[in-house]
Amino acid sequence: MRVILADDSTLLREGLVRLLAEEGHEVVAAVGDGAALVAAVEAAPDVDAVVVDVRMPPTHTDEGLRAALEIRRRWPGVGVLVLSQYVEKRYATELLTGEGAAEGADERADGAGPSGARSGGVGYVLKDRVVQVDEFLDALERVATGRAAFDPEVVRRLLARSTRTDPLGRLTPREREVLDAMAQGHANAAIAERLYVSRSAVEKHINAIFEKLELPGNAGYSRRVLAVLRYLGS
Repeated sequence: MRVILADDSTLLREGLVRLLAEEGHEVVAAVGDGAALVAAVEAAPDVDAVVVDVRMPPTHTDEGLRAALEIRRRWPGVGVLVLSQYVEKRYATELLTGEGAAEGADERADGAGPSGARSGGVGYVLKDRVVQVDEFLDALERVATGRAAFDPEVVRRLLARSTRTDPLGRLTPREREVLDAMAQGHANAAIAERLYVSRSAVEKHINAIFEKLELPGNAGYSRRVLAVLRYLGS
């Protein structure tokens, strides 16, 4: 993969550069702020993915997020993996539901959007996961190939809702487990393996989820994407 990194921590940034290089990937640029990240993507719009922190100079609030959203809008074919120290609920939801983000969460193995053009995926991983090299690399590969990659802890925090007002309250515990795995970006085969059920059982649960959430099979948006958006935004 061809990757651009953005993090104001020189130590972490250089560590990721070395890690990716050792894995055979090309780090096109490694920068320390959001503006430099956007400029780097503008100079190399054919990169597969960017890895970006949420809080970077000059205010250390949401510079990385705003840069990520701009990249999603201007270069939808570039995957975006947010690497943050904390679970920023509003930021994670905004990134997934922002313009250009919907197709990236679909389960398309080739990363192609409805029009056939490649659509980059989106992910949100906690920095603690970097020590789990395989998990980090798997998340990066997912967003680079048009899929989603959400840390399980991020998903749990986003979904801390009251069932009394939660439209997802009609789902069974197993259906919620399946939808939780979908929100993390897992394909049906991977969900089946994680839950120790057959793939046909997973497909049955997903169809039940679509029915209970009253999601039509529109051509513009995948019902899988709509279910995940409902899950994260309810």
